[in-house]
Amino acid sequence: MRPTPLILASILLLAGGCRTTDALINADPLTGGYAPPKAAEAIPPSRLPAPSMSSRDGVRQVAYESQTGEGPNLAPAPLQIPQAGGLPQSDYSLLDLEDIAMRNSPVIAMASARVRAAQGNWLQVGLPPNLTVGYSGQQLGSHGLAEQQGGYLGQKFITGGKLRLNREAAAWQVQQAERDMEAFRLRVLTDVRIGYYNVLIAQRRRDLTEELVRISLQGVDAAQALFRGEEVSVADPLRATVEAETARILLQNAINQHLESWRRLIAVLGVPDMPLQHIEGELRADDLSVTWQEELERLLAESPELSAAVANVEAARWLVRRAYAQVVPDIDVQAILQDDRSTGSSNGILQVTMPLPLWNRNQGGIAQARAQATAANRAVDRLTLDLQARLATAFQSYESARNQVEQYSRKGGIIDNSKRTLDLIRAGYQAEEFGVLDLLTAQRTYFRTNLAYLDSLRGLSASVMEIRGLLLSGSLTK
Repeated sequence: MRPTPLILASILLLAGGCRTTDALINADPLTGGYAPPKAAEAIPPSRLPAPSMSSRDGVRQVAYESQTGEGPNLAPAPLQIPQAGGLPQSDYSLLDLEDIAMRNSPVIAMASARVRAAQGNWLQVGLPPNLTVGYSGQQLGSHGLAEQQGGYLGQKFITGGKLRLNREAAAWQVQQAERDMEAFRLRVLTDVRIGYYNVLIAQRRRDLTEELVRISLQGVDAAQALFRGEEVSVADPLRATVEAETARILLQNAINQHLESWRRLIAVLGVPDMPLQHIEGELRADDLSVTWQEELERLLAESPELSAAVANVEAARWLVRRAYAQVVPDIDVQAILQDDRSTGSSNGILQVTMPLPLWNRNQGGIAQARAQATAANRAVDRLTLDLQARLATAFQSYESARNQVEQYSRKGGIIDNSKRTLDLIRAGYQAEEFGVLDLLTAQRTYFRTNLAYLDSLRGLSASVMEIRGLLLSGSLTK
């Protein structure tokens, strides 16, 4: 007995569908080993049975309404978008990208300039006043009879150790600027790492959605083959087309996200013209594990921001001592040597002056310095609490992301169950218990589950990088 068109179409679809499903399940899109399989070839029309008028009238009347005897071509237009595999392969590692940022980031250059400015201030505040040189003339209208002409030297002597105290305070200000630069450096490195992992995940998301589009287009071909064989209604190709168009939207969104992630990364690197490249790397959830107590202790012990605040306290203390030393009067000394024309001899004058601290004993300056020292001390306390509050916010995001990743990746979790569902439907499809659209739906669910897992990995990596780089308020790219 000759095989019916239904049996022939089922055998052909089983061969193509099983290969597609096996390629999907055997791939590992969540690690560095993921490589999108090649799309299975569409079933050529010549291998399909011709429409038969002996088919069931109910199916034919609903599904086969074309006046030309041909089923409608419902497949989406071919994709006109770049493929991830066509991107230039980059030799850059994460360390290379960090080095680029250190050499090109304007933030680092700005912080370095501030350090040099503080060092220049340290040098300047410890230098003594310059020697004063001048001319002295008296009785200049006596026609040379009583004129006294000569020169003088003047010098101001800074007393009370003011210059030394200036240097002590300025030295702590240099340390404060250096700690600020370290905080900026770590902030840039954190943003580079966040940007790197975002690009890495965006690449994987793009690969996955490209494969989802290929699978969806194969589903359209399969549904149209059944439609031309008068085995399904016109609704099945339409549903498959909707799925393929939806997958195309997801792919375009993934491409946009990839470009956005790359542009944010190169902005942090300080190289805004760097072309889009395919980078290598791995992102494992096991490497993204932190604990509250360890991170809190590390933060309070290593935070450059907190070290800068402590340096500001020390500088303020030296400025209090400098304010008290201001009361000690400085001494001005002036020596004059003249030629006296009236006597034909030379004479000298020595003048020493100093202010008497009677009314102005720098009371306001001392009060200001003491208040600023108190404020600097309280600023350390405020910053300590603020760091803990910031860590609490970041750690909450981490724990939520960690829980989401674990729910996806654990044994018996979301990904595992979606894969088991796909296996069961594939087995049922092979036994003709499920239709091709059931198989395509299971494949789509598995793909989208993996896409959601990538999103959760992205959130986890960002929260961990934020915790490890929680050394300066805010982001340098904002």
